[in-house]
Amino acid sequence: MSDPGRELRKVARVVLLDPEERILLLHGHEPGDTADDWWFTPGGGLEGDETREEAALRELAEETGITDVELGPVLWQRICSFPFDGRRWDQDEWYFLARTRTASAELGELKGMGLTDLERRSVAGARWWTCRELSEAHETVYPTRLAGLLKRLLDEGPPSRPEVLDTEIV
Repeated sequence: MSDPGRELRKVARVVLLDPEERILLLHGHEPGDTADDWWFTPGGGLEGDETREEAALRELAEETGITDVELGPVLWQRICSFPFDGRRWDQDEWYFLARTRTASAELGELKGMGLTDLERRSVAGARWWTCRELSEAHETVYPTRLAGLLKRLLDEGPPSRPEVLDTEIV
């Protein structure tokens, strides 16, 4: 999967739920090829000596403008590897539960003022999804089992300890 001498990029992702229990997903695509697209949770790599919790909140604010959140426990952890923008990304991702009091209708357009140049070239917007919409979607969504994971989360609540998801290599 990754080069033996290369460290995995530490990533914090956010499973953000609104008061209607919809999940916020970002719509991304390969820079220069909008047809190669997918949906994914907000989040990104740790900077400096910040914790994963700090990175989750910072990334959410940078990518969406949403700061009114209550950060909960780590739900899932996964290792993934994928090509993007001409290189391979090898990541150790932690998915945090978060809730916002901001109603989905109030979000409007993506307000990510802190997007990097790469994000500006590859993030097309955001959308709140119901669990049902997500389970019926034909679009590519990461992690690939997100619809089932979200259903279990909504039905049973957060796991007592983070679930380790299957490694995904694209």
